[in-house]
Amino acid sequence: MRKPDTIERLYLDFDGFFASVEQQAKPALRGRPVGVVPFDSTTHTCVIACSKEAKRKGVKNIMPVQEAKRVCPDLVLVPQSPDLYRRAHNALLSEISSVIPIDAIKSIDELTCRLEGNDHQHPFELSARIKERLAHNIGPHITCSIGFAANRQLAKIACKIKKPDGVTVWHPQDMPRPLLDLPFDDIPGVGKRMEKRLCRAGIPDMRALMKTQPKQMRNLWGNVTGERLWYALHGYDVQALPGERRMFGHGRVLPPGYRTLEHAHTCSRLLLIKAARRLRRSGFYAGRLWLWLSMRKSGWHGNNSLPIVRDDQACLSGLEELWEQARAQLPARSSVIRLGVTLLDLSPATSRQLDLFLNDDDDRKKWEILTDATDRLNAKYGKTAVSLGPWTPPPGGYAGGKISYTRIPKAEDFW
Repeated sequence: MRKPDTIERLYLDFDGFFASVEQQAKPALRGRPVGVVPFDSTTHTCVIACSKEAKRKGVKNIMPVQEAKRVCPDLVLVPQSPDLYRRAHNALLSEISSVIPIDAIKSIDELTCRLEGNDHQHPFELSARIKERLAHNIGPHITCSIGFAANRQLAKIACKIKKPDGVTVWHPQDMPRPLLDLPFDDIPGVGKRMEKRLCRAGIPDMRALMKTQPKQMRNLWGNVTGERLWYALHGYDVQALPGERRMFGHGRVLPPGYRTLEHAHTCSRLLLIKAARRLRRSGFYAGRLWLWLSMRKSGWHGNNSLPIVRDDQACLSGLEELWEQARAQLPARSSVIRLGVTLLDLSPATSRQLDLFLNDDDDRKKWEILTDATDRLNAKYGKTAVSLGPWTPPPGGYAGGKISYTRIPKAEDFW
């Protein structure tokens, strides 16, 4: 495995992305502590994201609204605008790629680049060019922090060091000194459970972790991830393994006043249709469907098999079967706070395996033709002009198009 002798990676992380996009788009919010929330006019939710002004006053992401208001009484609560964040993401990427090619988009607010030419000799100048272009062409209220290192993992850690709006450069000859005093939660891949496991193994801090061996790390993690992390922390050029698509799904927190079983059923239909659209756009069929419901002190989930399908009719038929089970097992007045649907057991459209005991291929083809025609009409008009059954999004909208950190929404997700 190759060990670079110079910095080769840039990692960029936007500061308080959702809140800063709101501030850039809405001048009245600039300079004020802002908290982005799922819904308007409710205190029984949490702050999804907060601005740097709010963070300086002690507000944190995923903090209950009531606690955030106690910490920061002048906190301005703003309901989420997922499509705005999607458009901002695309605009920002366009500006960055005009300065340096983007190697990988890691989330809606994080990306990584490989350094080219003489960029590794002038990281601060490169950072200045990126920041100046974003400020001039997008706006000065969306800032970013940038880290440089020999590999992506180290660059990701480095970019968190001087947030917000900072630049950190870790040259190979300086390592591992900058890592030694960091807490475990600054290291991607070391969560609370793993931290406890490391402590039980006699590894209480980063200094001790850096003295371990690759195979010891593999044993502690129980798989090759630990060994890969060891090589990354020691400056080797560790390449990420390509991800494999395993499911398509959507979840939704229901607003107060919309938490009945009937409303949850209506919302689940919309979420499933949105998931099925993504399934078709990506060229897959599904063989299993999950439905899960979360109440305050309990929950319900169920799943059933599907006959290797991709059309709305088959997916919705499977959903109705699960709802029959849910209604039979749950009290009629159950209050559903959150729900989700997931299409699993995926197979590529080019290798569909039919069920030998279910002779419904002719009907399936008819429903697929109808579903494809529906997709084309919706794409033509840029909205859900045609749907199988009623199309009534819950209050607040964004069924299937909510804030997403790891998946970058498409314009179609907001139809």
